[in-house]
Amino acid sequence: MAAASEPDNTPLPGTVFTPRQVRVLKIAVIVMGLLLVGGFAFVLAAIVYQASRGGQGTPSAGAEAAAGAGASAPSELAIPKDATVTSLALDGDRLALHLNSPAGGEIAVIDVATGKVLARIRLKPE
Repeated sequence: MAAASEPDNTPLPGTVFTPRQVRVLKIAVIVMGLLLVGGFAFVLAAIVYQASRGGQGTPSAGAEAAAGAGASAPSELAIPKDATVTSLALDGDRLALHLNSPAGGEIAVIDVATGKVLARIRLKPE
């Protein structure tokens, strides 16, 4: 009777593991599997949540000012006659326009929030 109350430390046939070790291993595998499934579900839910929000983020102060300025009075930029806009680049609240005309090239830097021309740079060949 004393042998029945003691834990059985004999390995299972064909393995080096005892029944207790196998039971602990099964529990660990089940817990890790549940963590994986839960983690994937959380990531999928976060992706769906972000995608459903779309562009509903709060706009920056510069964007609000630009939207307000554009709605009340459109800004105008005087360019030379026969000039064309070759390219433009936006960096924060500043817009750079590359203008090409028969008189030569020019870059105009504009503050998008206020519509004011910050700088005009004439390009001259060397």
